[in-house]
Amino acid sequence: MSEYQVIEGRRLESPARSESPERGDLRAGVVQNAWREDATQHAAALSEGVLIAADRGAKIVCLQELTLAPYFAVVPDAADAERWRERIPDGPTTALATRLARETGAFVHASLYEEPDPGTDGIGFNAAICAAPDGTLVARTRKLHIPCFPGYREDSYFQPGDTGFPIVDIAGARFGFPTCWDQWFPELARIYSLEGADILVYPTAIGSEPHLGTFDTQPLWTQMITTNGLANATHMIAVNRIGNEPGLDFYGSSFVSDPYGRILAQAPRERPAVLVCDLDLDQRRDWLGFGLLATRRPDLYTPLVSTDPTQEVATHE
Repeated sequence: MSEYQVIEGRRLESPARSESPERGDLRAGVVQNAWREDATQHAAALSEGVLIAADRGAKIVCLQELTLAPYFAVVPDAADAERWRERIPDGPTTALATRLARETGAFVHASLYEEPDPGTDGIGFNAAICAAPDGTLVARTRKLHIPCFPGYREDSYFQPGDTGFPIVDIAGARFGFPTCWDQWFPELARIYSLEGADILVYPTAIGSEPHLGTFDTQPLWTQMITTNGLANATHMIAVNRIGNEPGLDFYGSSFVSDPYGRILAQAPRERPAVLVCDLDLDQRRDWLGFGLLATRRPDLYTPLVSTDPTQEVATHE
């Protein structure tokens, strides 16, 4: 019997629809699981989840951040971090994604610790990839924003990404593949939306806050991502891990939301789960019909890139 709880998403009607749909639905899959120390067992567990999603019609299946690795960035000096570095396309994560894409006929999205570019020194990148059913790699996006606070010291291992905001056409939809900490920045979601993205996928590793005791960020995490989807008329797919790793307790809760900010399917906090959900691609068109992007005033937005965030604000008594 499978360890996975399978959750079929509920497709909600588009309240702003005034025209007949043109593009139809895209079925997406999400696989949530814990990291296993045994590499063979871990890959087998993830493979089972991908097969379950694909068997239920998913055209793309999405996996968690650092798909095959533990979350080693809890401390700034993890002794074995470099062992998880990989090349693209020659590493084990790319091999897993391409194998599963060929076997299932679905696109498979994954995440890895990418080695620095050949001929350069320093630390590597946190990268998301996506493999097509023919085995080709159709996406590689390096994480742009790097967290650097207790429990999440990624600044010691990953440099800020340099691939920008690439969008990939997959099964009739336009996908962007940022990663985890990127999800907290509304500017990133806005840029992807302005470039025409229908769906953003965030492979994620988030859980407890070691320096803040019982503070639970899970509700804030969910609200932040769904709100960015609402503000930008994009579907959002967030894929978290579960389980306890040294220093952190991950809270799962992977989910899919629509352009109106509504959650269509959500996994539990502590159990392996496969989400399968139909995404109504024309909901973006419907919601944008209200002028969400057309009535912007970019001529007024220079403070977004010119203001020093440490600058003191004048007070008046």
